Amino acid sequence: MAVQPDFRHSGYMESGLSEDRERSSNVRVLRRLAVYLGSYRLAVAGAVLALVVAAATVLALGQGLRFMVDRGFGGGETWLLDAALLVLLVVVIVMAAASYSRFYLVSWIGERVVADLRREVYDHVVRLSPAFFEVTKTGEVLSRLTTDTTLIQVVIGSSAAVALRNLLLFLGGAAMLAVTSPKLTGFVFLFVPVVVAPIVIFGRAVRRRSRRAQDGIAEVSAYAEESLGAVRTMQAFTHEDVDRARFREVVEDAFRVAIRRVRARAALTAVVILLVFGAVGLILWIGGHDVIAGRITAGELSAFVFYSVVVAGSVGAITEVIGDLQRAAGAAERLFVLLETEPDIAAPAEPTAIPSPGEGWVGFEGVTFHYPARPTEAALEGFDLDVAPGELVALVGPSGAGKTTVFQLLLRFYDPEVGRVVLDGVDLRQADPADARGRIGLVAQEPVIFSADAMENIRYGRPDAGDDEVRIAAEAAAAAEFLDRLPDGFQTFLGERGVRLSGGQRQRIAIARAILRDPSVLLLDEATSALDSESERLVQQALERIMMGRTTIVIAHRLATVQKANRIVVMDEGRTVAQGTHDELVAAGGLYARLAELQFGGGEAAPVERAVS
Repeated sequence: MAVQPDFRHSGYMESGLSEDRERSSNVRVLRRLAVYLGSYRLAVAGAVLALVVAAATVLALGQGLRFMVDRGFGGGETWLLDAALLVLLVVVIVMAAASYSRFYLVSWIGERVVADLRREVYDHVVRLSPAFFEVTKTGEVLSRLTTDTTLIQVVIGSSAAVALRNLLLFLGGAAMLAVTSPKLTGFVFLFVPVVVAPIVIFGRAVRRRSRRAQDGIAEVSAYAEESLGAVRTMQAFTHEDVDRARFREVVEDAFRVAIRRVRARAALTAVVILLVFGAVGLILWIGGHDVIAGRITAGELSAFVFYSVVVAGSVGAITEVIGDLQRAAGAAERLFVLLETEPDIAAPAEPTAIPSPGEGWVGFEGVTFHYPARPTEAALEGFDLDVAPGELVALVGPSGAGKTTVFQLLLRFYDPEVGRVVLDGVDLRQADPADARGRIGLVAQEPVIFSADAMENIRYGRPDAGDDEVRIAAEAAAAAEFLDRLPDGFQTFLGERGVRLSGGQRQRIAIARAILRDPSVLLLDEATSALDSESERLVQQALERIMMGRTTIVIAHRLATVQKANRIVVMDEGRTVAQGTHDELVAAGGLYARLAELQFGGGEAAPVERAVS
């Protein structure tokens, strides 16, 4: 079995975008996103053109300002002032149109690429085997699918364009500064490090305190969620006063941390104002002396100040973008690691076709298997089982005996390390997993009901089934009667995880789903355990109908449900220890006889549940 990447210690938050997202200095990983951009070359070209035009119009404003001051104000001719204003308006209109086009196209590209990336990640994740999810939290996968892709969207749909735009403004603005006044340009580039360095240092302190403030908010949210989620327990134990006091402490701690962040941010604002406007004032003072001395004109000084602001703003924006790029690089690395994870279970290059129609012959031949999360403990060891077509076989035994593992291997969620699992004469490792699973119907002990209506939940077993077929399956599972009584019948929304249904009703939906699939092999994991006596009778009748003529393997917790089985296989520690009919096994003594004595001979209920669950 291939080794799966371990995401358990990824060290990043699972909710929301924040400053403490794990960063990466390897921004070159973002080049791999070019593959996704390649499909939208025309939109990218349009966005770049709009970006260049927008940057050029900003730089042109400086020359318009110089012309207006020197020729309009200084010349004393109103027509020149009118012409300058007209030209300025034209430039502004072009800049607005270019900015609109840039924003729309860049945002469209970002959203489109992220949609493609999310679809590819999801398509890949659903192909990964359960072994992957044994060592990876679902929340971490969802975080990559949502938060990390959103970080990439921010870069593609905003930060990259901002970086390129400000790089153009910096280069163009620096060139215009040098052309306007080489002397003042030297002062500007002398002042820039002096202004930027303190801002960067203070900015880091603000980000650190922002992270602490976010942690404080998270503490408040976590405590409130936990306590309110258990409000009945809180009130039952009259714990309200204690929880109020503790919550007050948590809120006050968050308040103190937030105030430290506010103080730091206020100090940063003051420093920015002091340094930036102080530097501008000093440049104006030096430039003013040059204007008085006739070395430059007032319009040139005005343009110079304008370009100075453009250059300073572009430097600040690029500095901020670097952080976004590092966060996006970290997100891209995590996504590409996920996309590069190979599924353990995959169809061979030339899969062997399983005979159709299937007979339902199942075989386990000397199977040994360890779960990835428990590599030293064998779930099955030297396990053999042969189930003939149409046979009803029950698996019984204590917890951890390997009963569920038999189902997991038959569904090919895992492959055995030793031995082989056979369906209709074909080793499952040589078959397409989808082909094998298409021959199997599963009714789990805890049925899964999706947030949809009853029709769609039953049709999950066979998406191409018509409404009439769904109704026939529901009637066979004794589900149609209660579904017809719902407000909208089969179209009634069943709620998240089927919360609007009873346990027995959910089980009958799951049975109808399996009936609709019409499998050659039926797997029942104590399918009637959640039902009351009347529902159990109805469902048992439905199961008897569906089991006729098809291979059925039942995991039995309650021995009363398997006495009619053709054969009962007793398992313990991953091995078969006995098999036969109910009467034969009781007569032979051993583990099954002890379990039967506990359930039928007056034993206590609690030990029974522990022994055979």
